Amino acid sequence: MKAATTILCACVLGLLALGMVMLFSVSTLKPEAKYVLMQPVWGGLGLVMCLLAAMVDYRRLKQHPVLIGMLFGLALVLLGLVWKIGITRNGATRWLGYAGYNMQPSEFAKIALIILLAWWGDRFQKRFAKPLPNLVWGLLLPALLIAPVLGLIFKEPDWGTTILLAAVCGILLYLAGTRWYYLLLPAVAGAYAMFLMISNDPVRGHRWEAYRHPEKHRDGAGYQTYQAMIALGSGGVAGLGLGNGRQKLGFVPEHHTDFIFSVIGEELGLIATTTVLAAYVAIVLGGIYIAWRASDLFGMLLSAGITCLIGVQAAINMGVVTGALPNKGLALPFISYGGSNLVLMLACVGLLWSVARHAADEPVFFPDNPFGAAEALARQPI
Repeated sequence: MKAATTILCACVLGLLALGMVMLFSVSTLKPEAKYVLMQPVWGGLGLVMCLLAAMVDYRRLKQHPVLIGMLFGLALVLLGLVWKIGITRNGATRWLGYAGYNMQPSEFAKIALIILLAWWGDRFQKRFAKPLPNLVWGLLLPALLIAPVLGLIFKEPDWGTTILLAAVCGILLYLAGTRWYYLLLPAVAGAYAMFLMISNDPVRGHRWEAYRHPEKHRDGAGYQTYQAMIALGSGGVAGLGLGNGRQKLGFVPEHHTDFIFSVIGEELGLIATTTVLAAYVAIVLGGIYIAWRASDLFGMLLSAGITCLIGVQAAINMGVVTGALPNKGLALPFISYGGSNLVLMLACVGLLWSVARHAADEPVFFPDNPFGAAEALARQPI
């Protein structure tokens, strides 16, 4: 466990440091930009949150369901306030602001929902034994909790975060014991509904066409991705050198947030982008190991949900930048500029660390846990 937590912390700190360096690089031609000043502040606050979360025994959370409910309720209130007093940028209303400082409630909603579903799985898994209770307690009732969050985020509109959070919730329910065929129908229905909405939404429809035919739309809806791929290609193996990137000079929009991976590729080359990818893989593997060795089901679900959140979000971001996925506005964890995402992601790492601190000496096998072995499960009390 010590090796897993050491690698996890080293990778997170390495990515955080790389993000600071790259934000300094992209801000050299924009002295008025707040990247270099604010990101260390958010990073410091996030590290404080990380240490506090690591020091607290995560098992106290499940002993206080009222607190979990309050966190979830606060997330819903903040998401609701976005409708009324939210800040609109580029056609999307996703932020709350005061005195020049902004936050994205959807970032807080991610961890609040993961904690709630981890508690739900730990509290009601014994009811999943038979088909009908499994359907009710494993899917229908949790869906009543998940749907308002996804609906409010989708309405902003933030389709990328909606898809991300829906995928994480599905994985959590499956790990908690919900049968896969119950999850299959809503997954297919959701994918089909998303396809219909994209087809009837001009902005997303153009993005989909740009994804299918990038050369044809390189001056339109596919401009960002096309310029990002030029940046990655220009960097080659070793890169053009820190600060020498050209695509950040107004060619790649959002180069400090969603598309910062392209700046890394151009200035530091394939070696750096491969190292970044390896760091995320190491974080995911470390998170899976922590989940496997968790001392209780709540810890397993909590660490698995956090690991999925970090891994899937990083994969989507890098997939968009490299043209493997349609354009979605998701930050690259620990690297992209943004206070809400950075602080919450580092707090999530602290929760992972807390689960690792209280892990069992030997793997604990839970009922209906895909990490367990069937013969071991037979000997465990349900």
